[in-house]
Amino acid sequence: MDSKTDLPVAVIGAGPVGLAAAAHLLERGLEPLVFEAGPTAGAAIEQWRHIRLFSPWRFNLDAAAVRLLVASGWESPRPTALPYGGEIIDNYLAPLAALPAISSRLQTGSKVIAVTRSGMDKTHTRNRETTPFVVRVEHGNGETRDHIVAAVIDASGTWSTRNPLGTAGLPAIGEEAASGRISSPLPDVSGRERSAFAGRRVLVVGAGHSAANTLINLADLAKEEPETRILWAVRGASAEKVYGGGDADGLPARGQLGSRLRRLVEAGTIGLHTGFGIASLKSLDSGVSVEAVDGRTLEADVVVPCTGFRPDLDILRELRLNLDPAVEAPLQLGPLIDPEFHSCGTVPPHGAALLAHPDQDFYIVGMKSYGRAPTFLLATGYEQVRSVAAALAGDREAADTVQLELPETGVCSSDAGTSCEVPAAAAAPADSACCSEPVPVGFPTGLSHGRSGLS
Repeated sequence: MDSKTDLPVAVIGAGPVGLAAAAHLLERGLEPLVFEAGPTAGAAIEQWRHIRLFSPWRFNLDAAAVRLLVASGWESPRPTALPYGGEIIDNYLAPLAALPAISSRLQTGSKVIAVTRSGMDKTHTRNRETTPFVVRVEHGNGETRDHIVAAVIDASGTWSTRNPLGTAGLPAIGEEAASGRISSPLPDVSGRERSAFAGRRVLVVGAGHSAANTLINLADLAKEEPETRILWAVRGASAEKVYGGGDADGLPARGQLGSRLRRLVEAGTIGLHTGFGIASLKSLDSGVSVEAVDGRTLEADVVVPCTGFRPDLDILRELRLNLDPAVEAPLQLGPLIDPEFHSCGTVPPHGAALLAHPDQDFYIVGMKSYGRAPTFLLATGYEQVRSVAAALAGDREAADTVQLELPETGVCSSDAGTSCEVPAAAAAPADSACCSEPVPVGFPTGLSHGRSGLS
């Protein structure tokens, strides 16, 4: 992109990665225009403000954003402290969004509903690369407007599109009809949403750390509300992946999480049901009946879907994308993040070169860039947008020189596509504490979610 253009660069989403993108664009002399669907920056994180991260503050702050904040007199949190989601908002995102350099370019309550090239759909090729983009936005005042921009950075995350409860990637039969019995993915079971869970039969579905933390929070609730019954369903033959390495875990907080969960299951506080792939849900007068593929059934008052997330690609239908067929990430990135073969500790740093699509100057960054893979690091998103901003400014050398400092591993660097060596001890399971999935009771990862969310 010509850095002298009069057109702005659209950034979709005002989570940590979206606001970091704006900060890097400003440092490059480019004009960001940030669209946030929620009422405030980081609106999706607000939905899990009770969640504490596994990764300390130093891995959750973007360098360019910090430079803007420090210039305003902001004081950084203690680098080694583990922040809650609410602290990420209150102590970092809200102050960043309030800076005049950002607030004057941030439009909240503005939902992007489509992105295309001006005057042409995806079938037209002639002059495509030099044609500006159109970003269609539904604004909070009810007005729908088309914004003409030079480039687009989609940092809208995946929070708004959770994976269904059913197997094979499809909703379970009856899942939509039973939606009134299905909670949000990370409910505040002992705080704001306590009344929906206290004394109820709660079924938690999923084998990640979101499930683990929700289960532990429910166990704490059950101490005060003994009528609370906790059920846990996983598709796999065991829950060993969730229990992790215990005391031998490289991240102590993650190890403590798994050890505590194991004890609760062994004590009978949590009823674990393995090999429970969900086939259907049926609403009952007193709750919902959940049937497994093998015919087993569980009855609950509320179901918590800790099944992961997927990208919303509908708004990008008129763009030319090149996506990995398995995880729906950019084609070159897909094989590097496939959770069947990689964890967050084994993914090399990457930037604009791997994130590029056939429609030049369009990039998907943050959690959404990982498609359906759960192995995303917030620090990875910051390096992505640093590289993308450099590429849009015409600085290919800076764009192609990427590096990433990982928790417990030091700095991992890679020059445009070369491999990145990570110590074996750093390789955590896919859906692990160092990765993107937010997690309650004290711990997750570096994250990125939500159209207003982490990205």
